[in-house]
Amino acid sequence: MIRYQKNPVVRPDMVIPTTSGLEVLGAFNAGASICNNQIILLLRVAERCMAEPGVIGVPIYRFHDNSSTLEILRFNEEDPDVHLKDTRGVVYKNVDYLSTLSTIRVARSSDGFNFKVDNHPLIFPQKTSEQYGCEDARIQKFGDEFYITYTGVSKDGWVTNLCITRDFKSVVRKGTIFCPLNKDVSLFPEKINGRYWALHRPHNTGFGKPSIWISSSPNLLDWGEHKCLIRPRNNKWENLKIGGGGAPIKTDKGWLVVYHGKGDNSVYHLFTLLLDLENPCNIIARGDAPFLSPETEYETNGFFPNVVFSNGHVERPGGEIFLYYGACDETTNLLITSVEELLEDVISA
Repeated sequence: MIRYQKNPVVRPDMVIPTTSGLEVLGAFNAGASICNNQIILLLRVAERCMAEPGVIGVPIYRFHDNSSTLEILRFNEEDPDVHLKDTRGVVYKNVDYLSTLSTIRVARSSDGFNFKVDNHPLIFPQKTSEQYGCEDARIQKFGDEFYITYTGVSKDGWVTNLCITRDFKSVVRKGTIFCPLNKDVSLFPEKINGRYWALHRPHNTGFGKPSIWISSSPNLLDWGEHKCLIRPRNNKWENLKIGGGGAPIKTDKGWLVVYHGKGDNSVYHLFTLLLDLENPCNIIARGDAPFLSPETEYETNGFFPNVVFSNGHVERPGGEIFLYYGACDETTNLLITSVEELLEDVISA
């Protein structure tokens, strides 16, 4: 496995802000696919208000009938009702806001290395379940259509929404397919035993920890037969939570899955998982240790340090895999690997 020597392939300074008064902090966690002989990335573009003396700015969308408007809330930083949670959170009068707001932007490349980012978002908040932003898209093609799952964030938490495109220039929204609190939804590339399948991640705040679940559907809209697939293991790499990555890859050994784990010191890592082709609820193998951990400067130092997070990859001729991953909630990077290497990682466990 080789990190592309010119990483990052997308940086915040390659992205034009959505509007004046905002600055781009991150372009990361990209869904990936191929359309019209181009590699398409759906970037999560995080923006924040430009600094003003004595002011804490929060970007937020307001909704009017069938339209939405981007606004900036401004709080006096000395106001006793204002509290800063972390690098991404602001609380005002016991109401949570995000200091950054994410939309989903298209980046296009003819070679998978050099990308040009569209000037405007493809997916942005258009309903109340997305008021605080749209995040972490994943792509799966069925026929001539690309199905995009993404996270909508609001005061109600986070949901997974679905939209469809043919050209990555416009989308048709299909609504919420997983209710709060649920994210990290990736679709299997074909029906299995007459049904569609998906991995998802409910947020367990009860007796356990956030784990990867699996569900099936007759139509990609109505999901049932929910089952917990794997849980965090008690090791230093994933003892806090886990979640699925990009679409499972069909191989002759089984469904190959890349997933992320959060462990000691809130460090994120990437792992492999292998599921049965005929019954993806059955686990064949699971990697003992991560195949990718934060090591380079762009993976260890940034907006949210020590994070590698993937929800997109493309298969190249001969089984080569271009695996795109976010680092530090800031940049998009490329790991060049192969189906064979990823299988070896999980089967040797």
